[in-house]
Amino acid sequence: MWVVFWAGLHRFIWDVINVTISPSLLITDDDRGFRESLRDVFQPRGFRTLLASDGEEALRIVQKDEIHLVLIDMHMPRLCGRDAIAQIKRVKACLPCILISGQLDDEIRKSVDAFDVLAKPINVNEVTSTVSEALRVTYDWAAR
Repeated sequence: MWVVFWAGLHRFIWDVINVTISPSLLITDDDRGFRESLRDVFQPRGFRTLLASDGEEALRIVQKDEIHLVLIDMHMPRLCGRDAIAQIKRVKACLPCILISGQLDDEIRKSVDAFDVLAKPINVNEVTSTVSEALRVTYDWAAR
């Protein structure tokens, strides 16, 4: 009986969270225009968006803010996307990260601990569905 009660309470809490809290999305890319374009895609869909210009800044934001998902470019100054994801996972192991790059190969895809890897140029439908899937799988969040 208690198991059923706790399972029901857990489901209720997640339903309340899904209704009242907007998922926070950290968009990391050294191209300001690209960051802002992705922000303009996700904000109207109800996401709280934060922007970072490189992997080091992304790591600092993850350490201090409540982030639900990271979209991150591979090639950036100071700390590349692959290394940033590795450091982010040391801080928050379950945080889903989606790597984005204009120059992908199988080695990168296999070596990065990412929910998914997307190629530039980004297709809006592909990135929004991948983000929705990552939130659903990780947090049981309803599609946005």
